[in-house]
Amino acid sequence: MPQFAYQGRNARGELVKGTLEGPTSSAVADQLFSTGVTPVHINEAKAAVAVAAGKLQLSFGEPKVELADLMLLSRQMHTLLKSGVPIIRALSGLEQSAANPTLRSTVVEVREGLESGRELSQALRQHPKVFPPYMVSLVRVGEVTGRLDEVFMRLYEFFAFEKKMGEDIRGALRYPMMVIIAVAVAMFIVNIFVIPAFAKMFSSFHAQLPLMTRLLIGTSDLFVSYWPLMIVGVAALVFGARFYVRSKEGRYRWDGLKLRLPVIGSLVHKATLARFSRSFALSAKSGVPIVQVLSIVAEVVDNAYLEARIAQMRDSIERGESILRAAVATGVFSPVVLQMVAVGEETGEIDQLMSEIADMYEREVTIEVQGLTAKVEPILLVCMGVLVLILALGVFLPMWDMAGAARGGGGGAR
Repeated sequence: MPQFAYQGRNARGELVKGTLEGPTSSAVADQLFSTGVTPVHINEAKAAVAVAAGKLQLSFGEPKVELADLMLLSRQMHTLLKSGVPIIRALSGLEQSAANPTLRSTVVEVREGLESGRELSQALRQHPKVFPPYMVSLVRVGEVTGRLDEVFMRLYEFFAFEKKMGEDIRGALRYPMMVIIAVAVAMFIVNIFVIPAFAKMFSSFHAQLPLMTRLLIGTSDLFVSYWPLMIVGVAALVFGARFYVRSKEGRYRWDGLKLRLPVIGSLVHKATLARFSRSFALSAKSGVPIVQVLSIVAEVVDNAYLEARIAQMRDSIERGESILRAAVATGVFSPVVLQMVAVGEETGEIDQLMSEIADMYEREVTIEVQGLTAKVEPILLVCMGVLVLILALGVFLPMWDMAGAARGGGGGAR
């Protein structure tokens, strides 16, 4: 009997690894589910190297599957399953309509997995680079409850929400980023080409230069002499920061810092809580127990700091505390949200209330995104004004001093 290497999460959301024997990966998944472990990856042990090579080829040789592709897939699956079309036949139709070659080849492999006896959730779980864990978990719930068509409709709504929110934030940040890049390029050109020309002219007068001018010339000399090292240093700093952020501690600290940044910190916080609330509502509506819901949505928020707070909330509920008390202890929800959670818990409609919370956060994110440019523009104008003032004073102060000295000398000669 073949052996399968697996990775999964237990009831507390902790990652567990190991190997199991079974006739198929689906049978191994059933063994894991029976022990309270939700599988994330299941691969035949002897094929692990081949699977890793296939993933490497996928990441470098084919386009990435975007949210728009998953939206279309979820919507089409909902329509086909609601119409009574069998899953394998539905996937065969999606093979022909998928525009993304990566998604098309993945759908083919998913269909082949179903034909070999796997369940849909197990077939999707074999492609974590394409199908996120949240999607796999909800599909598994749909299989158990018999409401797979509803699950795909909710997945479509969730992916549409994610896509719209991401586009709004990127659109709001596009103008400030262009301005910052343009200013950085302009300062580099000024320091490399413009200021050295003025420095040669000023040196010919053999006069004491103002402090501002000396600082500009010193900065320019630094750029001219060491610009290759400065570029290497900046690149090393960027790669070092990225390496640190990818570590467990670095990501936790950076994700916590993002929530406290001026101007955009509030926006990031609300956008992340909107994602949490929406995924919580969708999971709860699908019949997932609250503890398992929190384990699922912890992977959706894409923020290590809030993920730790959600895990803290889950642990509190496991100990018997109410959802409201657990939410208060996290310290990340506003009083209005806590009040709605209390009402939802008392009435047994926590899924509906969390959906309304998601709507509220989504509206606030939309308002903040629309006002983001208005907040950033004054800051950019002030920074640009200070830079222009420093440059103007550094260049023109020596000229004014020399012109005044020339007029004074001319008057003395008369």
